[in-house]
Amino acid sequence: MNAAVLVFPGINRERDMARALKLAAGRAPAMVWHAQTELPAGTDLVVVPGGFSYGDYLRCGAIAARAPVMDAVRAFAAKGGLVLGVCNGFQILCEAGLLPGLLMRNAGLRFICHDAYLRVERADTPFTQGYDAGAVIRLPVAHGEGNYVADAQTIARLEGEGRIVFRYVSPDGSLTPEWNINGSIYAIAGIVNEGGNVLGMMPHPENHIEQVLGCTDGHGLFAGLAHHLDAGP
Repeated sequence: MNAAVLVFPGINRERDMARALKLAAGRAPAMVWHAQTELPAGTDLVVVPGGFSYGDYLRCGAIAARAPVMDAVRAFAAKGGLVLGVCNGFQILCEAGLLPGLLMRNAGLRFICHDAYLRVERADTPFTQGYDAGAVIRLPVAHGEGNYVADAQTIARLEGEGRIVFRYVSPDGSLTPEWNINGSIYAIAGIVNEGGNVLGMMPHPENHIEQVLGCTDGHGLFAGLAHHLDAGP
């Protein structure tokens, strides 16, 4: 797995992400500065990490989505390359047009920073094959604008095409309003694009990969990606 992690001013999860990728793949990813116009040769996974790119001025992710490197990311995704965006990375992918919808202020209008429970809706994507469909996993969240919204037609398409891959649920896997931590429509925590090669999610799998932290539920995402990419076509 030859991964590239994008680095924008204000991003602060790039090193956490790099460690997770190295543990899964056995090699460190390339760190790609926002002003670069090309991805490293041989890249097969691009990761847009969390943080506060450009200080979250304007809308979250709006400035980063227009950084020079994003043209290369859009071209990479158009050719079927895998792209993962986490938290601010999810916001950037939506602002860049790689995923539909937007992330708005949390329903409670407060920054939330604690663990959340997610249900894995599909296990047949490159990003989720390390899990069983229907599994409930626990991952940290840390965001003020994680409330996913989209128009009714887009939501119907996401549902109908099976593009919602993670939802906020209770510990037993039930969809209940009190466990929908940020008010996202249909409790959406992660979606893929039409081609299934671009995933955006708000929770942070990179922060639950080692037992010393008390939970390893994020490991499956990175292990599944490594297996998918190393197995080849």
